[in-house]
Amino acid sequence: VQLQASGGGLVQTGGSLRLSCAASGGTFSMYFMAWFRQSPGKERLFVAAASGSGSNTDYTDSVKGRFTISRDNAKNTVYLQMNGLKPDDTAVYYCAAGRSWALRAMRSAYDYWGQGTQVTVSS
Repeated sequence: VQLQASGGGLVQTGGSLRLSCAASGGTFSMYFMAWFRQSPGKERLFVAAASGSGSNTDYTDSVKGRFTISRDNAKNTVYLQMNGLKPDDTAVYYCAAGRSWALRAMRSAYDYWGQGTQVTVSS
């Protein structure tokens, strides 16, 4: 499975961005999809995940109510709508595909990773 993330950019505090991650080379609906983020000098951390059908989602506490993960299995694409952005959201965002929903917050649960897209929120 190959994952291609896009949609990052520079935005002011309070602004919005929508990240996309297009998958190819596998059966997309078999994988749950997630977004992680990594700031300079810090570890890569879980942001959000969506089950294979998209009916189940999960978020890290700091983005609940601001970010929404969704997926379109017909387009083999997962999205992360980010509203109310804050400077602390600045990071490289990575999409990932995995099969163990119970381990969704752990990097080791993921078999495939995209290349990352930079999100910068100015104050």
